[in-house]
Order: sequence, then C-alpha cells, then structure tokens
Amino acid sequence: MSWISETTLPWHSILMLRLLKCGRIPKHVAFIMDGNRRFARKTNVKKIDGHSKGFDKLSEVLQWCLDIGVEEVTVYAFSIENFKRSKEEVDGLLDLAREKFQRLLQEKEKINKHGLKIRVIGNKSLLPDDLVKLAAEAELITRDNHQVLLNVAFSYTATDEMTSACNKVLSGLKDDLIAPSDVDIALMSECLHTGGSQFPEIIIRTSGETRLSDFLLWQGCASYLHFTGALWPEITVLDFLWAIFKYQRVAEELDRLKERLYASKPLSGR
Repeated sequence: MSWISETTLPWHSILMLRLLKCGRIPKHVAFIMDGNRRFARKTNVKKIDGHSKGFDKLSEVLQWCLDIGVEEVTVYAFSIENFKRSKEEVDGLLDLAREKFQRLLQEKEKINKHGLKIRVIGNKSLLPDDLVKLAAEAELITRDNHQVLLNVAFSYTATDEMTSACNKVLSGLKDDLIAPSDVDIALMSECLHTGGSQFPEIIIRTSGETRLSDFLLWQGCASYLHFTGALWPEITVLDFLWAIFKYQRVAEELDRLKERLYASKPLSGR
C-alpha cells in the first residue's frame, strides 16, 4: 500500500470530521503504534504480516490527519528496545522498512502531490548503512513539501534522545560555542531529534496499554494522552475523531498547564 491512502470516508465520518473542524484542531499528533504482533496472533498470520498491516493502517491514519488539518505527525515505528527481539523479527522489520522507503522513492510524484515531508528521527548509528541511505533519500526528495511533516521514530527511545541532546549541549560548552547561562529549556528542546518542531498536543496509544514506553517523554510533558483499546491495525477513523474530540475538551486546560510550566521560558514550537 502507498504511504498515503486515498480511500473515501463514509458520510457519517465526513460529517463528524467537519463538525470537529469547527473546534480546535491539534497541529501535531503523535502515535504509539502498538498491537501489530497481537493482531498477527489474533488473525493467525506471521508477525511480519502483522507489522505490514500496521504500515497499511499508517497510510490511512495519515489521510485522516490530512483531512482534518493536522500539520505534523510523529509515529513510534521502531524502538531501540526492539533490537532485543528475535533476529528473525528484527530482520523482518528492517526489511519491511527498506521496502516501504523504496516504495516512497518510487511514488515521489504522489507523495509530493500530498505535500508529505519525511523526517526519520532516532539513533541511526544502530541501523544498517543501506537503510540509513534510503531514509536520507526519502528525506531529500520530500524536503520541499510543507503540507504535513511525518516524523518516523526509528531506532528511537526518549532516553537515548535526551542523552544525545545533553551531549550536544556539553560539546557546545566545551568548545565555548555557548555559555552556561545559555542552557535552558528552549536550548535543550532544540537539541532533541525533533528540534524545530512544535510539541505534540496529543499522544495516542493503541492496544489498551497505558504507558508511554520511552516515547517523547520531554516533548509530551503537556500533551493530552489518549489510550484506546483498538489494536493498531484495527484503529478506525471514529477512534481517531474521538481522540480529537476528547482533546478539544481539555485543550484550554493544557494551555494553562504549559503557561505554568514554561512561564519564563517558551516551549519549543509553541
């Protein structure tokens, strides 16, 4: 399946989407795409087929985000912890990533028509060189697109990301590029893999689990956390729109939380 689905929504979903667009729409939504392996067990297919179905669902979700006006999407595609899984599963996931990035390169015109910009975030030193090259090519051919930014967190954990950010700051201090007084929330935010992006207003996790699993711990400090019982390959547009509705009910409260947390130092991308 393509990176962005072009499936027409049913009329009742279109109506709900239009009603929600009368309210506040988040600019940045993040997803913990959990439940692919459970979906595979549930449907009696191989694990890698479950992960492939998960990518198919991502293409649908990206279309929903485009339809409602979300400007940035971040997905937790592959945790550093996933390297601890069986060699067969890890190799299968890396091969699937290769296949999907190659598909993106082949669909350049369609991707550019939708204005999709790709950014791969994570510890790329842990990835095979050929996959890093494919990811870089995907970023290159989409760099001038501005409709929606897709951050693919691959070989990522928040603790690794924050460690990397601290090392950047320490290096800057050591080389006298910055002074100790320059070190603040804004600087740390810019040193993260997501530097330059606004923080997500919503983090959605599927599969019924109620934890963040080392995902966007810094950026999600004032996000609305939405947990749904649907497995990732089974999430529906109604599940997505319900999350948007729930966010709209608490958006002003989250704004006040941000003001209290960052009264003296503005939140990156705010």
